[in-house]
Amino acid sequence: MSTYQVAVVQAAPVLFDLETTLQKVESLVNDSAQRGAKLVLFPEAFLSVYPRGLNFGTVVGSRTDQGRLLWQKYWDSSVAEGDQACNRLAELAKKAQVFLVIGVNEKDTISGTLYCSLFYFSPHGEFIGKHRKTKPTGQERVIWGEDDGSTLSTFKTVYGNIGGLICWENYMPMARMAMYQKGVQLYLAPTADARENWQATMKHIALEGRCFVLASNQFVQKSMYPAELQAALSDQPEVMSRGGSVIIDPLGEVLAGPLWDEEGIITAEINLDRVTQAKLDFDPIGHYHRPDLFNLTVKNMPAIKHVDD
Repeated sequence: MSTYQVAVVQAAPVLFDLETTLQKVESLVNDSAQRGAKLVLFPEAFLSVYPRGLNFGTVVGSRTDQGRLLWQKYWDSSVAEGDQACNRLAELAKKAQVFLVIGVNEKDTISGTLYCSLFYFSPHGEFIGKHRKTKPTGQERVIWGEDDGSTLSTFKTVYGNIGGLICWENYMPMARMAMYQKGVQLYLAPTADARENWQATMKHIALEGRCFVLASNQFVQKSMYPAELQAALSDQPEVMSRGGSVIIDPLGEVLAGPLWDEEGIITAEINLDRVTQAKLDFDPIGHYHRPDLFNLTVKNMPAIKHVDD
């Protein structure tokens, strides 16, 4: 299928409330499907909070008991591969007949570590794989572990080769090249970066990779946080994330968005022939590559997974 619709969701979860957020995800997925979308992308850490503005009681050299209790609340509202929440996401993807790709706080129930992850679900209701962020940024390193390269995943589907990176991973040239080497056609970029400069990064990746770029962010207000956390956010603005979700074609042209200062769903038509056409004059892994000079080896990187559509 070379031409179809995609949807990018810009919304906030019900912060720290996994059950109610799952209900919101179901509503947004169904809304996207009614608009004709075959693939639906949600923002980074949508299940169930990107904890913007919080420090979990940490400073260099010490942690607080109150911060550990907040960490427990964070853990409890997170998702594990194969758990009830994960299975519910698979089921709603099946009911809506969409590829669902959603940012989650993934809890590793063996190690006790949280990862910032991207979960992929097929229209058949299958969990087909995930990507864990390879390098959390700044204070994120307190709350999230690092991927070992084994989840730099891409999926070959009837809708093209799908893969992507999370937030500031997209500033890592070698991580991007790892995606290009696997022939990514739909490059997914869930993020928490609401700066206008982020738009330039998304256009650059579309032009560099000669791929469609789908970037999804949250629209978040301070008042959305639980009442008991408002005091800890006293120095934060009311609008904590403006959004900026956008869809861009392989020649850097904006197809939808950017969406600012509100929740919403943006949609666009994907024509995979545009990927081929864009490679007439530039192909980062083909005729515009110098393998005699440059070589990128990625440890532990999985092979492209073929998904039965």
